[in-house]
Amino acid sequence: MDERDLVDLFAAFGPVSVRRMFGGHGIYHDGRIIALHAFGEVWLKADELSAPDFEAAGSRQWLYEMKGKPTRMPYWSVPDEALDDPHELAEWARKADAASRRAETMKKVRPSRRPS
Repeated sequence: MDERDLVDLFAAFGPVSVRRMFGGHGIYHDGRIIALHAFGEVWLKADELSAPDFEAAGSRQWLYEMKGKPTRMPYWSVPDEALDDPHELAEWARKADAASRRAETMKKVRPSRRPS
């Protein structure tokens, strides 16, 4: 998929921008990353609140090999039924957007590690 294909894929969700990264693409909405296109697949951002929905839908979590050990990444494959239904994909993209918003909020609230 190229950048135009990815924008078209998310059209029912809303405007996204696509940036090249790590040999793939980052997919952004309102300046926040909501998905990745890597290894020939689209991976949607999830967190502890939304990951169970992805798992129940049969999605796979992206595992990244780091120092010989698999590391779970906060991205899940798009559920099969959503690949053929733009409105279904938009629902999953909304879940990814919500996870991205929560992650952004958590970054803002984290306490400083500097000693007082």
